[in-house]
Amino acid sequence: MKTGLITSNTYQNHDTGIGHPEKIDRVSVIIENFKKINNKNIVWKKSAKVKKKILEITHTFDYIRFVENSFPEKGLSFLDGDTIISPGSKNATIDAVGSIIAAIDGVQNNEFKNAFCAVRPPGHHAEKNKAMGFCIYNNVAVGAYYLLNNYKFNKVAIIDFDVHHGNGTQDIFYNNEKVLYISTHQYPYYPGSGSEKEKGKFNNIYNIPLPAGTNSEEYLNAYEFVLKKLKQFKPEFILFSAGFDAHKDDPLAQLQLSSKDFYELTKRTLKLSKTFCNGKVVSILEGGYDLLALQESSEMHVNALLEFN
Repeated sequence: MKTGLITSNTYQNHDTGIGHPEKIDRVSVIIENFKKINNKNIVWKKSAKVKKKILEITHTFDYIRFVENSFPEKGLSFLDGDTIISPGSKNATIDAVGSIIAAIDGVQNNEFKNAFCAVRPPGHHAEKNKAMGFCIYNNVAVGAYYLLNNYKFNKVAIIDFDVHHGNGTQDIFYNNEKVLYISTHQYPYYPGSGSEKEKGKFNNIYNIPLPAGTNSEEYLNAYEFVLKKLKQFKPEFILFSAGFDAHKDDPLAQLQLSSKDFYELTKRTLKLSKTFCNGKVVSILEGGYDLLALQESSEMHVNALLEFN
């Protein structure tokens, strides 16, 4: 089997302005790197069309309407203090959502065993009714609802290894017993949520807050608790919120992971996933703001996907 790599050229038109960390180059360096590697086991695929119904399950109707009416005809506009949009952001935003739909369909239709979506804007800070932290729609949350509604799964796990807590994903699934949300993140830190006390209505939220300066060994030891929780839940499908900003070179946080740590955590998860969901895993890009670290770490992550498919 092969690994899907889902992307869309529209990410290049999502202009966040000069000096903004969530910039076009973030996806460009990933895509160009994989083109150069030219691995025959990577299946390139474009984003799928997104039916409004799946957005309306994830976000409120009023919020979707607000977003649709916010894209400027020219120049830049702010959805919040950090989340900037331009005319080209409209297609990029919907294609980011469409990437995880295409990835899930590809896995379910046996086009490939697993997949990585290299798109922007990211999604895990977007709440039901609020844009936040560079995020507009919550891509991974849409993916989880797509699995529940279109493929009738009853147990979906989301593993978020971005250095920032995915407050939006937690908000959306806090009362949903069918979705397990697990997050490893620097704490206390932006966005302020993610304490161990936040457990969800059905004990379906599992936060692993880590102090600034956490090194590779400490992180991977903590990641064993992620795997333990997965064993208990036994998901039928796993989604990764794949942020690479826990890297030691990242300018926006202070965890101390190396690029190869992302291979290791992915490998451990995939090895375990074979026991309960036959390795069905889809990953989507979240953060990561040092370009070289992002390029290396995403390559390591996809290497593990390729190796264990």
